[in-house]
Amino acid sequence: MAEEDVVPKTFRALVESADRKFARVRDLPSYGRAQGQHYFQKVFKAYMRLWKYQQEHRAELVKAGLNRWEIGEIAGRIGQLYFGQYMRTSEARFLVEAYIFYEAILKRRYFEGCGVKDLRVRFKELRFYARFLLVSLILNRAEMVKVVVEKLRALIDDCKANFRETNFKEWKLVEQEILRFINIDTTFTIPSSRPFRYCAMLNCHPNSVPYVARFHAKKVLKFRDAILMSYHRNEVKFAELTLDVYRMLQCLEWEPSGSFYQKHPAEPKENGVAVDYSGASGLIDMNLAADMTDPALPPNPRKAILYRPSLTHLIAVMATICEELPPESIMLVYLSASDKYAGTPGQINTSHVETSGGSRRTRKSMLTSHSSLEQNCSATESHINGVKGPSDYYNDYLWLGPKGNGGSSNLYPGDIIPFTRRPLFLIIDSDSSHAFKAGLTWCRKGRESCSSAFTIETNF
Repeated sequence: MAEEDVVPKTFRALVESADRKFARVRDLPSYGRAQGQHYFQKVFKAYMRLWKYQQEHRAELVKAGLNRWEIGEIAGRIGQLYFGQYMRTSEARFLVEAYIFYEAILKRRYFEGCGVKDLRVRFKELRFYARFLLVSLILNRAEMVKVVVEKLRALIDDCKANFRETNFKEWKLVEQEILRFINIDTTFTIPSSRPFRYCAMLNCHPNSVPYVARFHAKKVLKFRDAILMSYHRNEVKFAELTLDVYRMLQCLEWEPSGSFYQKHPAEPKENGVAVDYSGASGLIDMNLAADMTDPALPPNPRKAILYRPSLTHLIAVMATICEELPPESIMLVYLSASDKYAGTPGQINTSHVETSGGSRRTRKSMLTSHSSLEQNCSATESHINGVKGPSDYYNDYLWLGPKGNGGSSNLYPGDIIPFTRRPLFLIIDSDSSHAFKAGLTWCRKGRESCSSAFTIETNF
């Protein structure tokens, strides 16, 4: 083997090895405390070795035909790994590292200047912009979001002009999603608005929290885990991050550092002139995260974000997290869903009945029968000492499915009761929230083990 062939062949072997390892962790679920940790460490080590190798042998690799977009793809994979680990752990340092790599790809223009006719590279660049937008949104970098949106829009228009035989409808929808998101979210419409995240510059420091505990009850619980779920039709979202879950996500975290509240320019300039990174060596400072995060802040609670899950998937995630919940800890569950096609027997949705077919007389008969059934049930249902029985709380429910999917997509208050054996903080964002409050109150009264007082340690 010729000496000049050793470096490029070694590089290609490292790329293939890293990609194989990446495929094993890419689709791992983002919930569970031990989920994929071993594989993540192996794939991260493989990509860091690959990144270091291309830095040390850049001249030989470029001479052998290495393209700039290939360097950008490696950096993008590392950023993707960091972001995936943030979604699994909620540690801010991983989110900051992902932002550093994505920002470096943008500044160094790794994907720009490629052959216009290379559709494969153009799709890689589109995916890079979409991932960078998601990271910038969660990190609350509004100025950078606006910069990337403009670049995404320009790239989509360029692709449509140069690849007329390819349909870019899905990417046009991505553009519309992000524009709708930033137009509605107050972070972007009101630049001076206070951030949702807890900020050391604006909120009390966590060191003051222990002094509050003595004014509360017997047990102090630590906030360890959260489940954030949304299931609505036509909701404001970007990718699988809905606006309501995005705001909850922000509310349950500390800003990585107080300086993040300051608005920084997205495009760095020197003497009023934009800096050109197109010829940069590709060196990315991976120690910046240590300077951008405050180690004195408490850890963020782990968060499992579920976008339109099936009912069985939601319950499986709740069961997994509840099983792994450490002692003296509490789990927060935020459920945002519609009850448009649901209702109590006396409030059955007429429009839903009409869409199922049948004559007007048939529909009238169905409604009359349903009302009669409610009266019979209420007459036979026992109400001892004025307290409702458990079956009263299986009427209202949340709808977690497409229209006409039947009862298999109904989340009832009774479905939550098994998880109340562990400390649970439940938020129901729906018109049916009263049913969940009533049902779980009945459960708490009926089981003495649930009635012990506790407080939540607000270390989030």
